[in-house]
Amino acid sequence: MLSSVTKFLLGFFLAIAVLVGGGVAIGLYFVNRTGIPPAKPVFSNDSPSVKAQAPKATEPGGGKPSLKPGNQAQSSPTSTPTESSKATPSPKPLPSGAYRGRVNWAEGLSLRSQPNQEAEKIGGVGFNQKIIILSESEDKSWQKIRLEGSEQEGWVKAGNTEKVDQ
Repeated sequence: MLSSVTKFLLGFFLAIAVLVGGGVAIGLYFVNRTGIPPAKPVFSNDSPSVKAQAPKATEPGGGKPSLKPGNQAQSSPTSTPTESSKATPSPKPLPSGAYRGRVNWAEGLSLRSQPNQEAEKIGGVGFNQKIIILSESEDKSWQKIRLEGSEQEGWVKAGNTEKVDQ
């Protein structure tokens, strides 16, 4: 009689241990899955440099990227550097008093038509984007800039850019 009670209790505790262990294992699996960031989406209007950084599609059974001849993400990284290397060797001369810079504000900047906070937003400048600083306002709180490689000009808040040596 004592042997059957011992077997029952041992079986009961063993079953509880298996259930708790399985629950913890499943819980850890799902917690770890939520820590993996999803792949960055690539849209048709993204610049070619963003498409080059996009993750390659993988085939369902293997870990190798699919290399199809018509794959747009495959052909665009090879054609883009050739085009950009042709465009960069001859930069336009800077106007007097202007210098090259870049945006150091992590969220980017709003490009405004006039040097004040209420002025119309005419565009934006991204983080680390190269710019040409043309002038400053009289009170030194705004800078007139031109986007490098573009003719778009506008005003940004001073202190959010830094001079680069080139």
